[in-house]
Amino acid sequence: MTLRALETLKAVDAIACEDSRVTVRLLQRYGIAAPLLPYHEHNAAAMRPKLLAMIAGGAAIALVSDAGTPLVSDPGYKLVRAVHDAGQRVTVVPGPSAALAALVVAGLPTDRFLFAGFLPPKTSARRRALAELAEVMASLIFFESARRLPDTLVDLAAELGPREAAIVREVTKIYEEVIRAPLDALAARYRTSGAPKGEVTIVVAPPAAPAAMALDDAAVDEQLRAALATMSASRAAAALAATTGRERRALYRRAIALKASPPDS
Repeated sequence: MTLRALETLKAVDAIACEDSRVTVRLLQRYGIAAPLLPYHEHNAAAMRPKLLAMIAGGAAIALVSDAGTPLVSDPGYKLVRAVHDAGQRVTVVPGPSAALAALVVAGLPTDRFLFAGFLPPKTSARRRALAELAEVMASLIFFESARRLPDTLVDLAAELGPREAAIVREVTKIYEEVIRAPLDALAARYRTSGAPKGEVTIVVAPPAAPAAMALDDAAVDEQLRAALATMSASRAAAALAATTGRERRALYRRAIALKASPPDS
């Protein structure tokens, strides 16, 4: 809990929350008396007009979640969009994010990442979703139910191969735990130990560059020159980093050198 968050919650006219039984404990801890309004996936459509009317009338409303950051895997984004569409002001008070916290503690590449949320609960749908993500040249971040973790790891290993990964459990809490290993080893570990307790975030390293993309320097120069014809050195380097697996900064330096020299030099 940050000082800015406390100041905000004390200053607003009402607090929209997922579960008042959860939020009231926080307010009692800090002596905050703002009224609570339920806003969750089951009543969001009915509550949005009421909240918008309050805001239009000059009220300041805070939106909080039971855990983590509001709008991540909850219906908050529809409210924010509606407030924007109504011409009203929206601001953010940053809070804990399990996705970003897990990414930075996992020890896996952080320069490019994709937050994929929750995977489908059924095996066939989950494997289809993973097949679509298999070639994404970025670290992948998933939320998962602890109960489904063993089965999900089996599917991750089957679809993504033995990539390095991390299971980040109860991040920022007293029983925080980070288990790092290849996906197949993690699948075997949790198949034996069973489902853990608590909240789980999975971080998976990006794929290795495909063998077909393992180009020699001359071929890379050729692709860089073609890219430089239509884009900046920075964008060209980023594009080739995504398709070849080469380091972006090295590609950028080479792109700058190629721009400074004629093609036949």
